[in-house]
Amino acid sequence: MLGLFLLPLLAVFIRSINPDFFGYAFSKQALDALKLSLVTSTITTVCAILFGTPLAYMLVNWKIRYKSWIELLIDLPIVLPPSVAGLALLIAFGRRGLFGSYLNLVGVSLPFTTAAVVMAQMFVAAPLFIRSARVGFTNIDKQLEEAANVEGANRWQMFREVMLPLTSKTLLSGAVLAWTRALGEFGATILFAGNLQGVTQTMPMAIYLGFERNLGVALALTVMLTLASIVLL
Repeated sequence: MLGLFLLPLLAVFIRSINPDFFGYAFSKQALDALKLSLVTSTITTVCAILFGTPLAYMLVNWKIRYKSWIELLIDLPIVLPPSVAGLALLIAFGRRGLFGSYLNLVGVSLPFTTAAVVMAQMFVAAPLFIRSARVGFTNIDKQLEEAANVEGANRWQMFREVMLPLTSKTLLSGAVLAWTRALGEFGATILFAGNLQGVTQTMPMAIYLGFERNLGVALALTVMLTLASIVLL
């Protein structure tokens, strides 16, 4: 079983060893793609933390009508094929999409922009953070909440001084999962954002393009993305 995980990665590293490796790895296309991937995945992770943490807290601690349906909606992108996610975003926010046509009236066009990359990454990666945060908030001992209430803590103080410190490791784990998922996102991005160098061409896009044109480029970029993922994990 271990060989299933190890051997493919080992094969990539071995096949990538050639005199042109560093030329491919540090080419302008590769560096542009790496920079864009790191910037967009970081923005995605920050947004997931800022908006996902309160949402997860409310889902766990508030009495919300149709909570199970809301949780299903949030978890659904985790199991959806990335191509379905990309098509859904395009149909919704494309230039002729259901909502995109209204955005065009105010001069906003999302497809094939860097913002579209972030949206695609958010769609598939944020649910991982929210799920992790929900688990963290659920596992907090209710007696600690009751003790904070007895001491006179309001809802904001309880969230900031009790909930966040107790779930910090779980939140960090969820953030790393969301970050790495965003870093490797391909299917939704290529459908909704396209593959424009310096604008929407992330590392997975550059690997796909390199595979079609030059296997050496694809291998070098694969090694770079693998190493970046290892560092994040």
